[in-house]
Amino acid sequence: MKQKNSTGRLKIIPLGGLEQIGMNITAFEYEDTIVVVDCGMAFPEDDMLGIDYVLPDVTYLEENYSKVKGFVITHGHEDHIGAIPYVFKKINVPIYTTRLTMALIDKKLEEHGMLKSVKRKVVKYGQNINLGDIRVEFIKTNHSIQDAAALAIYTPAGTVIHTGDFKVDYTPVFGDAIDLQRFAEIGRKGVLALMCDSTNAERPGHTMSEKTVGVTFDRIFAEHQKSRLIIATFASNVDRVQQIINSAAKYGRKVCLEGRSMISVIGTAVELGYIDDSAHTLSTLEDIRNFPPEKVVLVTTGSQGESMAALSRMAANLHKKVKIMPGDVIIFSSHPIPGNEKAVSNVINELTELGADIIFEDAHVSGHACQEDIKLIYALVQPKYAIPVHGETRHLRAQATLAQSLGIPKENIFVLHSGDVLQISEEEARIVGKVQVGQILVDGLGVGDVGNVVIRDRQHLAEDGIIIVVLTLEKYTNRLLAGPDLVSRGFVYVKESEDLLEEANEVVEDAVFDCLDHNVTDWSKIKGEIRESLSDFVWKRTQRRPMILPIIMEADD
Repeated sequence: MKQKNSTGRLKIIPLGGLEQIGMNITAFEYEDTIVVVDCGMAFPEDDMLGIDYVLPDVTYLEENYSKVKGFVITHGHEDHIGAIPYVFKKINVPIYTTRLTMALIDKKLEEHGMLKSVKRKVVKYGQNINLGDIRVEFIKTNHSIQDAAALAIYTPAGTVIHTGDFKVDYTPVFGDAIDLQRFAEIGRKGVLALMCDSTNAERPGHTMSEKTVGVTFDRIFAEHQKSRLIIATFASNVDRVQQIINSAAKYGRKVCLEGRSMISVIGTAVELGYIDDSAHTLSTLEDIRNFPPEKVVLVTTGSQGESMAALSRMAANLHKKVKIMPGDVIIFSSHPIPGNEKAVSNVINELTELGADIIFEDAHVSGHACQEDIKLIYALVQPKYAIPVHGETRHLRAQATLAQSLGIPKENIFVLHSGDVLQISEEEARIVGKVQVGQILVDGLGVGDVGNVVIRDRQHLAEDGIIIVVLTLEKYTNRLLAGPDLVSRGFVYVKESEDLLEEANEVVEDAVFDCLDHNVTDWSKIKGEIRESLSDFVWKRTQRRPMILPIIMEADD
């Protein structure tokens, strides 16, 4: 790696993850070297009808493929690793990350048949990776999944620290506490910029230790010894599942995991020794049928109200193996992600209707740093520039205010948008341009084949329905042989609207005959006339604008 010099310029280019929770991916570029931090996906917004998930647009990396030396991954959550199998079909470079994170990435690559084609290297804390002009060091942090890391990114222009998602936990369930000493050591040598997690930047105080949830579980288990317990949490929260196993062992219960992602992640964690089940508490759905309900704990996905998750299927009585019984105690061991509140509320109502008791409070702590913990990192690192990351605009701005209160000048704080190119050196930092960014939508097996136009059509169909107009014209003469016939779906209830549809039919007939009388032979013009006249009529009568789809068929007389 080149030695630090004052003339070099580092470019920091977030390709996703700003203005939203999810889809985290950032490029660090110095001359002929690009190193990419994280490669995450996002879950669809409510108005993205039929979309399964959302990927970042990596056109910039494709255009600069020869410069891309590797991807370094901070931790194993979907919003940081979920896009890897899709992005790596276009850009295949080495991946560097910690042990559990790599195991979760391996599972994804295996599902896509890419395990042998992607080079991967497991990194230990304190280890340095040389990638062209950039060197990256992995630093131990705590989060709601084990093996999370912050990154010290050493470049000739200066050092950037990227915290990844983190919290300061002095008493973690597994492994060591965050390596604050290393943050301080790097800080003393001089840090150009700090890119810090902003998720909880609006929350005052410190984030509670994960171990406090274990105390809550113990109390819940003690108070409900005659009920079946069902605990909903994030599949990736390995420490949370460990504490459930600990409490279950203490109170003589068997633990069963339910939900594909839960079984996959926890299974991987058990294999790697990140979960201690020495009391043989973990069991399968088939085995727990041999135990009375009060000796069972189900740990399930669905804490965010996701429609296809295990808990949602139980609530709707659609789960093939688990039926909610009156007296079941259901614990939500998570907080709703912003935007999911209504879905969570619906699931809770459905579960309550089935006679279950719901526990929502005190069974969760965040995996992200609150204000005092963020201040601690700033105090240790003492960066020249502050670049808040990971969060919606309000979270980023809350951290910007925090950084300013700690003495960082306003002009040295950058609240970026995805696509901004921040050029940074000891002398100055400024936004010098923008690169292409956006959302690639995944629908089933289709990646990117559903765009804004298709989504707009789906919204149109969902809001106002469709009217299909079918007619047959004679070949060569364009004489009307059959129709026009109207078929509607999602517009009006046909049996109660026969008069309206008859009038609509007459309007279409008039439009067709008007075209034919004026010797209009261009089918696109005929369709346009049908669409326009029918749309005007329907709007005047109903104040709705259904999609109108004219279909013209040709036939020999």
